[in-house]
Amino acid sequence: MAPALVTAATQTTSLAKLGSLTSRAYVTFLAGNGDYVKGVVGLAKGLRKVNTAYPLVVAVLPDVPEEHRRILVDQGCVVREIEPVYPPENQTQFAMAYYVINYSKLRIWEFVEYSKMIYLDGDIQVFENIDHLFDMPDGYFYAVKDCFCEKTWSHTPQYKIGYCQQCPEKVKWPAQMGPKPPLYFNAGMFVYEPNLSIYDDLLKTLKVTPPTAFAEQDFLNMYFRDVYKPIPPVYNLVLAMLWRHPENIQLDQVKVVHYCAAGSKPWRYTGEEENMDREDIKMLVSKWRDIYNDETLDYKRDLKQFFTAFSEDGVVRFITAPSAA
Repeated sequence: MAPALVTAATQTTSLAKLGSLTSRAYVTFLAGNGDYVKGVVGLAKGLRKVNTAYPLVVAVLPDVPEEHRRILVDQGCVVREIEPVYPPENQTQFAMAYYVINYSKLRIWEFVEYSKMIYLDGDIQVFENIDHLFDMPDGYFYAVKDCFCEKTWSHTPQYKIGYCQQCPEKVKWPAQMGPKPPLYFNAGMFVYEPNLSIYDDLLKTLKVTPPTAFAEQDFLNMYFRDVYKPIPPVYNLVLAMLWRHPENIQLDQVKVVHYCAAGSKPWRYTGEEENMDREDIKMLVSKWRDIYNDETLDYKRDLKQFFTAFSEDGVVRFITAPSAA
């Protein structure tokens, strides 16, 4: 029997379904020729394991070598080259020297082919499906509150007096110091909407905003302070929370882990740095490595070549799929 013809109406329906699928995406950022590409590969495989419906876009700077780009494409990632963004020159001492290049993350607001995106740092792993975060109301910036207790915060009054927004009643903000600091998020994971007007304004505002210790994280906190909405720490477990605020964490419920503590990068973990010999850290590193080393999670082109759409008459149609994470 000859195959049924695909009508214009059927094609429109199928494309609409595909459009709704691809209008959302995860996005991460990669610079240089170092080993962070392993983190992004692990992230792509982790998203695949939890059966996300959306692709992973990797915003790469020009210095990312072709070999690394091929690795990412082979893992089903959508690779987008971006130009670096630099802050105004001054004598700021960043908490980490490499933070200066993170301003380039602002380029992802230009990815307007997607209506909503979830940004994830390359040292993050997703252990449970979080696609539902795309369904939160538009117009807000969603992220997890940071912890002020690590030494990288030693330049701040929060750290000096022992105040942390994770436990504001433990050490209260002194009245003589004026209003307590506004809510402050960790920028390793956030939900946002690409927008060219915001993109242009971000770059214009950056030019007149002196850099501070936490680089683009401080800048984003300043820029989005009026539309920031906190989400639970299960969506971005900063590892320091395990020893700073264990009462706030139920590890078996955590969906997203951020391997940002010194010595915690799973692809170069030795267990020698402070706190890295903890059993919970060893377990989380092992979980990341299991995903990274699982060859069954490698991108399979033959299985992801087509997206199946059903027309009203029940006949199966096929149209090319986006590169799924």
